[in-house]
Amino acid sequence: MAKIIVFNNDTDRMETYYRDEQDPMPYNTNGTLRVREFRGSSKSNILWTTKRTMQSWNSQRYVFGAPIPVGFAFKRPYEGGHGNQSQHYAGTAFDVGQRLSQSERRRLWNSANDSGIWYYVEPISLTPTWVHFDKRFRKTCM
Repeated sequence: MAKIIVFNNDTDRMETYYRDEQDPMPYNTNGTLRVREFRGSSKSNILWTTKRTMQSWNSQRYVFGAPIPVGFAFKRPYEGGHGNQSQHYAGTAFDVGQRLSQSERRRLWNSANDSGIWYYVEPISLTPTWVHFDKRFRKTCM
């Protein structure tokens, strides 16, 4: 069982959920993102994300119009390949599409890049066998 901490951007409060690996992530629509997918290879029994990130996943899944295989989303820095400022560690990034054909992965990348849902979609040249997108924090203009 995982303890999942979600920052609710609407209320500015932290929420805590307890879910099994096969359960959908909090704020997930139609079970398109399971806890085990979000966790990936992380050994942590405590995961975190934001409500806005989960809503963005729901929107991306709708825009793409097909299942999106998830390699992982959450990963702590010492669990491989990510620094302390990684958006994976923040629980706001996804590495997806590893099992898709090259043409389907390109379609997924185009849908993520063109959608305006994500703050950052990594260039294809940097992610030849997956698609990375994230909802990183940024300053907003007032």
